[in-house]
Amino acid sequence: MAKKKITTGTVRFNLRTDKTKKVGKAPIELIYSLHGQRKYVNAGIDVYPFLWDSEAESAYYMSKSDAKRAYPLYNYNLFPSMAEVAELNDTISGLLQEVKKVEDVLEAKGVKYTSHEVVNELKNRKERNKPTRKEDSKNYLIDFIDQYVHNVKASRNPGTIKVYITTRNHIADYEKLKRTRITLTDAGYGFLQAFYSYLIDVKQQINVTAAKQITTVKTFLSFARKYGYKTNDTYHDYTIKRETLEVIALTNDEFETLYHLDLSGDDKVTIETEPKPRFISYKALAKVRDVFCFSCVTGLRYSDLSQLRKEHIKKDAISLTVTKTKEPIEVPLTPYAMEILSRYPHQIKSLPVISSQKFNEYLKALCKYAGISEQIEIVRYKGAKREAVIYPKYELISAHTGRKTFATLSLEKGMNAEEVMAITGHRSYASFKRYVKITQERRKKVMLDAWGDLNKAQ
Repeated sequence: MAKKKITTGTVRFNLRTDKTKKVGKAPIELIYSLHGQRKYVNAGIDVYPFLWDSEAESAYYMSKSDAKRAYPLYNYNLFPSMAEVAELNDTISGLLQEVKKVEDVLEAKGVKYTSHEVVNELKNRKERNKPTRKEDSKNYLIDFIDQYVHNVKASRNPGTIKVYITTRNHIADYEKLKRTRITLTDAGYGFLQAFYSYLIDVKQQINVTAAKQITTVKTFLSFARKYGYKTNDTYHDYTIKRETLEVIALTNDEFETLYHLDLSGDDKVTIETEPKPRFISYKALAKVRDVFCFSCVTGLRYSDLSQLRKEHIKKDAISLTVTKTKEPIEVPLTPYAMEILSRYPHQIKSLPVISSQKFNEYLKALCKYAGISEQIEIVRYKGAKREAVIYPKYELISAHTGRKTFATLSLEKGMNAEEVMAITGHRSYASFKRYVKITQERRKKVMLDAWGDLNKAQ
């Protein structure tokens, strides 16, 4: 159904796809025609081209399911909500009404106006009504995060992007609860304190998880400041003491037990799952064991084990670019690593790596079968409340345990921290220290090396 004309001149709204911006949106242009003269005005609205109805000259809403199906490469969180689409279309209708007001004013003055006079007055009104920087939607914290994520998603690790989006969604939930929107200048000490309490009390997060969210928010605020936005500098003052987490790593005896575990034959290991138990063949467990032990003797992350190919093997070392940091590293190959590689001579990839979810499930079953079941107490805090749970060690072992085991056992066997960090790719000791478990055996060896043997001294 055609729109009813309310203006003397003709008003149209056109999407300028030839001026599409980096974020994928295109600007809307108001075209005003009178007596054969046509003038153009930027409407100040940007829309994704696939959300614009050129016939109706309006934007339309796309649901999450439809968006994911039709445009899987776009982040749905960047799409306008139903309310935002309605607001956008209200703005278009408002511009039409504004043109009508301009015409009425000029007619009341007895001016025989042209399209030029109408458009000039429209621009003047737009300038007078221009929102201040504080009112600009770009000053909203979530808007900045959405824009930032879109700009960096091609260059950042998918895991990092996932962390960014998770934090963004927690902020959105906080805003819904508080019925307010947080601007960059709002996001200071007070907001971070309230947001941390919200994560603990409402989201039921443990302190460690909540602290990570706060760190991520502060990272966004630092980026916003670098981009030239005004921020509330009190966010620098809000700090949370990080709790020391347990380092889960294999002892040398546990590693040797796993490495030499006999998995020949056609037997299977049972996993107790619902609704019925599952069975894993020795052959499948042997592959998981080899990949995990390879991580234990090289310190490689699971993402790098997945990309490891024959061309990365240079005689007695591995030379590759780390997936997470994009930095090149070289890892010497020990006899353990060489023996594991020799078991898979005809594969394109050097190791039989499976999905991380299935790998972790099989790894726990493998370690349970190998008898790695020491009872370990895990302590976490929710606010001031202490929560302690005891687990058998095999339940706490994952793909990342291999890297921690490498760091721990390498120190135990006599390598110094700088040597281990050069292989793992850690740049600072502070970040490296979190991966290391100083065992009783290591402490005993260091003390004896330092103080000597009393009998020998006599």
